Amino acid sequence: MLRVNASGRVYGSRRLGAVLRSKGLRLGRYRVRRLMREHKLRALWRRKFVHTTDSGHTLPVSDNVLARRFNPSGPDQAWVSDITYIRTRSSWLYLAVVLDLYARKIVGWAMAPNMHAELVCTALQLAIAQRQPPPGLIVHSDTGSQYASAAHQALLARHGLLGSMSRKGNCWDNAVMERFFLSLKTERVWQRDYANHTEAMTDIADYIVGFYNSVRLHSTLGNLPTNAFEHQSAIKQPITVSEKT
Repeated sequence: MLRVNASGRVYGSRRLGAVLRSKGLRLGRYRVRRLMREHKLRALWRRKFVHTTDSGHTLPVSDNVLARRFNPSGPDQAWVSDITYIRTRSSWLYLAVVLDLYARKIVGWAMAPNMHAELVCTALQLAIAQRQPPPGLIVHSDTGSQYASAAHQALLARHGLLGSMSRKGNCWDNAVMERFFLSLKTERVWQRDYANHTEAMTDIADYIVGFYNSVRLHSTLGNLPTNAFEHQSAIKQPITVSEKT
């Protein structure tokens, strides 16, 4: 009855209960927890998270404009970004991601065998191309040299975007991005043994597009996937009609 494998065995009792209720089964969290225990079902374990920030540089650093305001009132008002590493049997692969805080949606990403500034610029360029954000959008990151680089700062300026950076050594200033990377690692990456970069890149893109943005339930969004939340929010927006004279 409990189709936990549909989520890749990543849902605990809270999210699994939400899935079952959405299918018309009235089960409280404690009953779901009991059933999981009886059937020896549990979410997969987690590993320690490792940071990749290189803040030992003399490049200019932006103020923390975002200031932990993680719940904007609409889309494309504030994005967060960061880099993480992916282990493959051939060598490390690095992933840069841009996330829209409103719907917790991944709007841009890029992968490469190194952490040069080009990696974060490519991820941001994809996000800009897909979303066409208005000037004044906040783009938050850590103080890593890639984000402080002239190339990344020029990209922000060219599109009228406002740079923001976490305080040095304070991971909580970018907590939503950290949370996404933890979900990615526990729900997909640590369940795999990637032979090479191509295999990892294909699987991670599938996680982002096929699961995280479209299927995965987000408690912050009322247990809706990001795409469904965005669609629902767009429907609720008032339609303005211009008056013709």
